[in-house]
Amino acid sequence: MLEFTPEELTAIALSLRVATVATLASLPAAVLAGYALARWSFPGKSLLNGLLHLPLVLPPVVTGYLLLVSFGRQGPVGTFLYDTLGITFSFRWTGAALAAAVMAFPLMLRAIRLSFETIDRRLEAAAGTLGAGPLATFATVTLPLAAPGILAGIILCFAKALGEFGATITFVSNIPGETQTIPSAIYSLTQVPGGESGAARLAAVSIVISFAALIVSEAIGQRLLKRTSVFQ
Repeated sequence: MLEFTPEELTAIALSLRVATVATLASLPAAVLAGYALARWSFPGKSLLNGLLHLPLVLPPVVTGYLLLVSFGRQGPVGTFLYDTLGITFSFRWTGAALAAAVMAFPLMLRAIRLSFETIDRRLEAAAGTLGAGPLATFATVTLPLAAPGILAGIILCFAKALGEFGATITFVSNIPGETQTIPSAIYSLTQVPGGESGAARLAAVSIVISFAALIVSEAIGQRLLKRTSVFQ
């Protein structure tokens, strides 16, 4: 029961890689979009907000289908990337990371946006009166104060990416060793006789990883809150 097969270990390693890449790729865009939605006023802001959060309410299979027709080898974006840069996402682990990032991005964005909205702007104004420019103020005041929310967004994104199934299997299929993550491996094991023990092992691994991520997030978040509370 406790001995993992090579295929199960491969699925675990691939899931961790996909979730990590999806989270790291989403972070810069989520910080920029979260700050823009929290602080800036511009035409189409509500429309942009709705589009960025759309994967939260769309069926995951629909999101995977849209990725397939856009980033597949015959899709407009996929054709351009392959012809110009030699990059392909469909039926590759990088496509699994893209699907996971798209599905998890709204959770990260929401946490980061709320974090920016709760910052006391008088602290930023005080930094400006001391001679700090906009970029210096953002880097030394705004970003550190938003750190707990950014960390929460990172953990939410990682956990969601780790468990993503519908969009991933629609976009990149379920190829062992290439796109078969923990959720798709569990699905495959439940479809064959005698696969229940393997499915149970992978489900346990998923629970342990997610729970550990939450514990680490809480510990780091409490430390960051203590540090930032000094300045608020």
